[in-house]
Amino acid sequence: MDDLRPFHERKSLAEMTAAEWESLCDGCGKCCVVSLIDEDDPEERVARTCIGCRLLDLQTVRCTDYANRHRRVPDCVKLTPQNVAGLHWMPSTCAYRLIAEGRRLPRWHPLVTGDPDSTAKAGMGVHGTLVAEADVDEADYGDYVVEE
Repeated sequence: MDDLRPFHERKSLAEMTAAEWESLCDGCGKCCVVSLIDEDDPEERVARTCIGCRLLDLQTVRCTDYANRHRRVPDCVKLTPQNVAGLHWMPSTCAYRLIAEGRRLPRWHPLVTGDPDSTAKAGMGVHGTLVAEADVDEADYGDYVVEE
C-alpha cells in the first residue's frame, strides 16, 4: 500500500527532491535577519536583531537575489541535510530544523494550510518588523537586538 502522508512526514531531508526541499521554507524571514553570535561564549548564544539582510526585500520578506545569495553575502549559510541539525541559531519554528529533529510542521505552515501567506497571517514571520541593513552602521548592531 502506498504511503499517502505528505512528503515532509514520510521523507528525511536527505530523501527530498530539490523542489520538496525548497518548499519547506515557510517564508518567515527569521533566518535572514542579522544575528550576532558570541564566538567567545562556550554556548555560542545568538542575539537576533531587527535588521534585515541587505538582500532581503523588507516588504515581501524574500531574498532579492536568491540564486546568488551565498556569493553576494558570504555569511549567508547554505542549508543542507547534513548541516541543518547543527545550526542551533535557526529559528525554532524552521521546517528544516523541525524535520531534522523528527518533529512535524506547525499548523500555520504553507505546506499544511495550502496558503502561501499563512506564515504572515499567523504572525510567525518578520513581516513589517525590520530595518534595512544599509540603514544601520555595523558598530550599532548591538542597539538593534530584539531577542537573546
